[in-house]
Amino acid sequence: MVISNKPLQFIIAILIACLPIVGLANNPTEHTPAHTETTAVAHEASGEPKDEKSEIKEKIDEKKAHHVLDAHEFSLFEDEETGVHYGFPLPIILWDNGVQIFSSSKFNHGESVAESNGNYYKLGHNEKIYKTDAAGTMTGDEHHPTNPQVLDFSITKSVFSMMVVALLMFFLFSGLAKSYAKNGSIAAGAGRFFEPIVLYVRDEIAIPNIGEKHYKRYMSFLLTVFFFIWFLNIFGLTPLGINVTGNIAITAGLAIITFLITTFTANKNYWGHIFWMPGVPTPMKIILAPIELLGIFIKPFALMIRLYANMIAGHIVVMSLLALIFIFNNIGMSIFSLLLTFIISVIEILVAALQAYIFTMLAALYFGSAVEEHHHEEAHH
Repeated sequence: MVISNKPLQFIIAILIACLPIVGLANNPTEHTPAHTETTAVAHEASGEPKDEKSEIKEKIDEKKAHHVLDAHEFSLFEDEETGVHYGFPLPIILWDNGVQIFSSSKFNHGESVAESNGNYYKLGHNEKIYKTDAAGTMTGDEHHPTNPQVLDFSITKSVFSMMVVALLMFFLFSGLAKSYAKNGSIAAGAGRFFEPIVLYVRDEIAIPNIGEKHYKRYMSFLLTVFFFIWFLNIFGLTPLGINVTGNIAITAGLAIITFLITTFTANKNYWGHIFWMPGVPTPMKIILAPIELLGIFIKPFALMIRLYANMIAGHIVVMSLLALIFIFNNIGMSIFSLLLTFIISVIEILVAALQAYIFTMLAALYFGSAVEEHHHEEAHH
């Protein structure tokens, strides 16, 4: 199942290789643990007493940030008594009068100023990196610092997760290919589980929607995007705090790749249907052509929003149900919340595969419309 069209193969290879760059240092907009700590300090400084619900809300925001949002370090968990974070730092890569590379451990979870070649940087509450002085002076208000920002190419938690999944897929499916060569086209080991899925993508998604003539050109991309999304969704259900497909920068990257492949492999019939629409009265063409042209961009936008919204919503629902245990502090509500969380988690396992299937199916539909061949003469007869 290789792409027979070499230009298309080159386009797919370059775009997928660059996909992690789309999500480099993606800055979340919600509150992070650093913001929670800052808020707590502000309460203490003002002398305002914090009630139990406020403390619970801050802790929930912190856990939500750990599991849902992106970060410059891979934090597994924190010891509540000692405040020690268990995890590992990730590389910070900045462009500021040249390339600046250092470990995220220098930020000390947003509490310290990082120094690199005489430059000083501070990690904001929104995971953005700001340039500052040796004392870490931040101008502006807490939520909107006016310090200059630098170009951030850091390997964040989401990017690291994508790299791990990419390596896993490479070794897994290269092993499947080798088992075919050794065993006379018979899968061995883990390949026996994935072979039926590969055949399903080919026989039930690619061929029916693209056609026998052209489906091989797109099989590499369809298989890659299906397993890539599926594996990331599965990892997102673990306690590791990985939520890559709930990051709109990543889903936008996948949608843009699909859009570019559709656009650059489309035949003249595809463009003719958009701009000329044979058989349609000329006055109607003037009205329909802008709508058809807009549809070119609406399709990838729908791909982006569908995957992002479904995955982020699932995580938020699970976190919210677990939060009810601490808010109500009641044994009955705790049992009810745990039961609902279990049910939603089981549904999320199905949704993880379903969203990979839907994205792949819609991509195949778009590719099929791009290479569809119209026989006007036969239709006339």
